[in-house]
Amino acid sequence: MSEPLLVEIIAYAPTTFYHCTHCEVAWTQAGGSNRIHTEQVENSLPPDLAQEYQRISDWVRNLFRNHCDQVVVKVIDAASLECFIKSLRYGTRRYPAIIVDRTQRFQPGRYSEADSMIAQLLASQISVG
Repeated sequence: MSEPLLVEIIAYAPTTFYHCTHCEVAWTQAGGSNRIHTEQVENSLPPDLAQEYQRISDWVRNLFRNHCDQVVVKVIDAASLECFIKSLRYGTRRYPAIIVDRTQRFQPGRYSEADSMIAQLLASQISVG
């Protein structure tokens, strides 16, 4: 099998803050509530960005349902330095942006076009390999 196809998504993503791994395990084992982390996720994005992130999440679930381990998805927070660098590299100015195979980019709402390109690239990998 050839390498999985890389799909990068630049989007505003919910942010949560955690303690170190050991402290989180100890906190959970001691009966600590996950309420704070849940509240952080629920309130970290304004409603319109939260809805867009939900659409992205649904699209990614469908992508994995259709292509399983043939794709690798990397989500890049639009409020990060990595986003700045990727945006310069790929010429993206609006988010969410989808970059397929480091060459094809799709602007917000173009999920079906990205799906078609992914299917085409995966089919060409199968026919070549």
